[in-house]
Amino acid sequence: MKVILLENVRKVGSIGEIIDVKRGFARNFLISKKKALFASETNIKDVLKIKSELGKKDQEKKKQAQLINEKIKDKEYEIRKLSTENKELYGSVKPTEISKILEEVEKVKINPSLIQPSKEIKSLGSYNVIINLHSEVQTQIVIKTISQEEIK
Repeated sequence: MKVILLENVRKVGSIGEIIDVKRGFARNFLISKKKALFASETNIKDVLKIKSELGKKDQEKKKQAQLINEKIKDKEYEIRKLSTENKELYGSVKPTEISKILEEVEKVKINPSLIQPSKEIKSLGSYNVIINLHSEVQTQIVIKTISQEEIK
């Protein structure tokens, strides 16, 4: 299925580019998230007209992403969870939880879908987490899980 990209998408293409992708990817991700339009003749003409405007919007998003990157880059955040005696967590730490911590501590709103732990956080310890803030801006933080019992 041919689509026109409305923003830069990592490993896919850049603004205004007409690309051929699988139908499901186009419908379920690119078009539903308003990252692309179906490549009809009228849509192609419209996108060519507003391409510079889309580029400016993308630059704004990139600036915002860089500001967030400066704020959180290489920082360590603690999450207190209930754990067993052999340091396993009751449940794992999910991206939504990491997103809430970042919002509470840094006052930065990050969509959980942009957060990628290097491996599943199921036990106590430190874990690297990659955050894709923009197609060109990626940052890394450390999540340290601590047992709630240690607080006493």
